[in-house]
Amino acid sequence: MEFQNNVSLKSYNTFGLDARATHFAKVASESDVNAVLQQWSGPIRILGGGSNLLLTRDFEDELILHNAITGIEIIEDLAEEAHIRVGAGVVWHDLVLWSLTQNLGGLENLSLIPGTVGAAPIQNIGAYGVELKDVFVRLEAIRLSDGAPVIFHATDCAFGYRDSIFKRSAKGQYCITRVILRLSKSPQINISYGAIRQTLAEMGITQPGIREVSEAVVRIRSSKLPDPTKIGNSGSFFKNPIIPQTQFETLRERFPNIVSYPQAENRVKVPAGWLIEQCGWKGKRVGNTGCYAQQALVLVNHGGATGAEVKAHAERIIESVRATFGITLEPEVNII
Repeated sequence: MEFQNNVSLKSYNTFGLDARATHFAKVASESDVNAVLQQWSGPIRILGGGSNLLLTRDFEDELILHNAITGIEIIEDLAEEAHIRVGAGVVWHDLVLWSLTQNLGGLENLSLIPGTVGAAPIQNIGAYGVELKDVFVRLEAIRLSDGAPVIFHATDCAFGYRDSIFKRSAKGQYCITRVILRLSKSPQINISYGAIRQTLAEMGITQPGIREVSEAVVRIRSSKLPDPTKIGNSGSFFKNPIIPQTQFETLRERFPNIVSYPQAENRVKVPAGWLIEQCGWKGKRVGNTGCYAQQALVLVNHGGATGAEVKAHAERIIESVRATFGITLEPEVNII
């Protein structure tokens, strides 16, 4: 571990935004984190894969701490399941691929989600009917204020829809170092959400296993989402809003073709991408930013965009959807 000065963060965020960090350090172990805390007394901001992040400024007074802790190990090998311990700096999709080679199920629907393992519980990542909380056991973290090791179990994390305690009351207070997950040796295949079943049929697969489900998810995501190495983006920029059934019924009278997914407690999820597309933003470019042509939910950097420019475009979309549907979109990405 060593401190660096005046580092460009362009290669550390998938939007490809050229924010700069006056103070920067990369850590590859818990001891590295402790060494940093002994040498740095100012504010610290943790940076993982930078895939769920919109940087709108430079960082002069904070230390940007890049979490690069790796390693995957099975720590409990039981009859029906295995518990694995994963370094926070492991690329999420690399973990999914590893689980497939071990014939362990539970992560296949979460294939190709960008980012690192340490960010997964912060966001409670989810896709195609599965969320991280479904396989989460606990995580290990270091408290930044005093360097104390802390364990968070599932109930401690207060998981919600793309939400956790780490986005609220515990925000910025911990460096997550390891995540422990529970994977199944006899997984129940979930192909009921989205286009997975249709894609499997197009692949000629009638009895899918976890590998086939993963491949189908990868195909779907690749067809809808841009490659960050080719066009800067952070995947889905907004959360899918969940509204009361009564509000949805009123909207359906005005918009008979509105897309929806029933939720518990008389609530309905409405795809944010559908709302944005109906407002005319899909594929529209404004300056150096805009919405991806294949998926309105994805904001992109066409090249040379600033974080402030992307943020302004997001605010235009939020106001447009609010004016048309009476729904206020909430960003899924962390805007700094």
